[in-house]
Amino acid sequence: MTLLLVLIVGGIIGWLASMVMRTDGQQGIILNVVVGIVGALLAGFLITPLIGGAPITSGSFSAMSLISSFIGAVVLLAIVNLFRRGAVR
Repeated sequence: MTLLLVLIVGGIIGWLASMVMRTDGQQGIILNVVVGIVGALLAGFLITPLIGGAPITSGSFSAMSLISSFIGAVVLLAIVNLFRRGAVR
């Protein structure tokens, strides 16, 4: 059940991050889920220890873990845009 929740929340976080970074028209729902989950993993290792709380991949859905997962997804999209276009955008 936790895996299903992580996929759903990862998809929503990836979709929101792609709207913020204006890449929503270029990627579909599968890439949104992947970006959300990889961003959550990135945030779980890098951002969450700095601000406290548990990563979203552990099944903890607190406000701090959701915010850090969103930040991780935005950072991941910025890195992808940097290599893809040469600009963060």
